Amino acid sequence: MRRVHTEMPGRCHIQTIERSHTMENIREDQEKKLEEEKVIIEIDGSYYRVPKGICVLEAARMVGIEIPSLCYLKDINEVGTCRVCVVEVEGTRNLQASCVYPVREGLKIRTNTERVRRARKTAVMLLLSNHHRECTTCVRNLNCELQNMADNLGIRNIPFTGEMPDYGFHDSNPAIQRDYNKCIKCRRCLAICNKIQECYVYSVIGRGINTLIAPAFQKDLSDVTCIMCGQCVIACPTASLSEKECIRDVWRELSDPDKFVIVQTAPSIQVTMGEMFGMPLGTFVAGKVVAALRRIGFDRVFATDVTADLTIMEEAHELIERITVHPENLPLFSSCCPGWVKFAEHFYPEFLPNLSSCKSPHEMCGALSKTWYAKKMAIDWRKIVNVAIMPCTAKKYEAARPEMGFGGFQDVDYVLTSRELARMIREVGLDFPRLPDEEYDEPFNQYSGAGMIFGATGGLFESAVRTAHKILTGKEMLIPDLEEARGQSGLKYGTVSLGDKEIMFAIAHGTGNAKRALDRYKSGEQKFDYMEFMACPGGCVGGGGQPILGNRDHKKISLDYRHNRADTLYDIERGKKIRRSHENTQVQQLYEEFLMHPLSKIAKEYLHTTYIERGMHPYLD
Repeated sequence: MRRVHTEMPGRCHIQTIERSHTMENIREDQEKKLEEEKVIIEIDGSYYRVPKGICVLEAARMVGIEIPSLCYLKDINEVGTCRVCVVEVEGTRNLQASCVYPVREGLKIRTNTERVRRARKTAVMLLLSNHHRECTTCVRNLNCELQNMADNLGIRNIPFTGEMPDYGFHDSNPAIQRDYNKCIKCRRCLAICNKIQECYVYSVIGRGINTLIAPAFQKDLSDVTCIMCGQCVIACPTASLSEKECIRDVWRELSDPDKFVIVQTAPSIQVTMGEMFGMPLGTFVAGKVVAALRRIGFDRVFATDVTADLTIMEEAHELIERITVHPENLPLFSSCCPGWVKFAEHFYPEFLPNLSSCKSPHEMCGALSKTWYAKKMAIDWRKIVNVAIMPCTAKKYEAARPEMGFGGFQDVDYVLTSRELARMIREVGLDFPRLPDEEYDEPFNQYSGAGMIFGATGGLFESAVRTAHKILTGKEMLIPDLEEARGQSGLKYGTVSLGDKEIMFAIAHGTGNAKRALDRYKSGEQKFDYMEFMACPGGCVGGGGQPILGNRDHKKISLDYRHNRADTLYDIERGKKIRRSHENTQVQQLYEEFLMHPLSKIAKEYLHTTYIERGMHPYLD
């Protein structure tokens, strides 16, 4: 597809070269094709017209009939392993797994017979019979699909008894922990990792009752090519996979009167936190998050959006430097996503020199809080504790990297996911939806619209272009919106004209799409000057630390919900008075008082970092 926008004074010119056939595109094409040909089927005595070829489970849900399932993820994991979705199909002797049985003209289905109900109960009871049922102390209590399924089916006792195996608990890495005793072998983690992220961390080990879904040789995730993105955590229906919680550590720091505890929040948190308290998808709750954090006891509440603006300043200048002085170092790759960075370190180490040396925004905020801010406020930096509320499990890993610090300190001490913050809010007893809207604390409280849209895929590139345009031409972009950089297409290519410079770009979210873009570049099929990569589908709004919505709404579990969150960020951004990072007065103040100018010696000392080659078999290296 090619689409050209007429160039206007002060506006970049974008030409879309291609929108790849990602999962979203394929789904749209499939739905359009299916709409053209429909069949009539009978479900529980009523007749319905549904698209030909879809599975019985989807057909039933389309007409408002709920068929339970535990392993099914539309377009991702359609394997029929859990056997909870079974139905009776006229003409067949055995019950059929509705998630893999296609509809056809005249098909007659029964979803609610005694035989079906008994089979579903038996399947779930068998799963529960060797499941370590620690529900009241489990991190997924009240948000566990297995727990909800047992309740919905009216299971009150488990008649099956026998050996309760202990497969072990792995938590040696800083981001994700794995409890094999709670795994129900649904294979969702395997499907997400193989089909979407293409990291191939998980495999099926053993057979029958001894089956395990695990990395090879049951290695810990720190010893394989796991990028810590947490998409497997989002997909897991139980607590077999969860973030490595550090709530207790943060409470300890908050209780220490000698510590000055600073908390910062990522842009995407502002449109996701409300979901965990019953608010609609994508509700903007930045002010309530600030109010909650103050009541929890943090000494200062900062917006990571400010250092997102700072990241743009550094990265835009880095891009211009490579374009004008060192074109041999192109393309420039974004580096604010730690999952993508680790993916590159494992799978594409030859491209590590292409990564921007900029630290991610929360690391910049941590570094500045213990240097510039500590000196400005006359606080001993050794007493400062920096806590980051992030949408991503990989941020926990990033904060623990030895490269993310200087002079004896780590930039960020603790990373809490949005889920962990929700647990703290509930522990305090706050009524989140009724909290007042409060403002962030100076001097990290004023941010541009560019800093906000970091949370959506394409937002980093769009923000960088706004500032790069100013650097190259000396003029502001009159219309800063770059619609071609937005949307949920997993992979986009195009060109941007900045004055007399034409920049070839690629935007990818989900490391499977990143792989396709990089392979296209390596083959010489396409050349690029700038490539933005986000590990999680949808960018940070779909991060592995975001709310787990579960199977309560099947549109949500099919991954379509991310656009609601991104749309809110863009809607709020359009209303900002300042929409360009270089116009942020607090960023300007940082350069005047401390950093001097972008890419200065001191800026490189505190705001930039290096990367390492990790190999395909890190436990052997």
